[in-house]
Amino acid sequence: METKFLEIRDAATFIPALAVRLSGADHYLARRAGFGPYSDYILLIKLEDSQCHYDIYGWGGGARTMSQAHNHIVEHWDELSEGDVVDVEFILGERPDKKLSEKLTNKGEE
Repeated sequence: METKFLEIRDAATFIPALAVRLSGADHYLARRAGFGPYSDYILLIKLEDSQCHYDIYGWGGGARTMSQAHNHIVEHWDELSEGDVVDVEFILGERPDKKLSEKLTNKGEE
């Protein structure tokens, strides 16, 4: 199991999140919960309200930000580092540059 704190961004959106890479082979409890023994899953947790899904489509209709971010995290897990920004507008080609972390732009709190 691996974890990464991530900053999920979209138009007028800032979502602090925790991503957990879980393999069914890690522990029998994951297998007992229905996870396959050799498949990796990414649990994505919104830190604000503790909403959590492992299925990128589990965020429901109209949940563009979380579905797109979750899919990107699944596809690019090894490229992401702790504290990275997952910018949905950039991923979808709606802006030319990825947003900087609010930590770097002094909008975030230490």
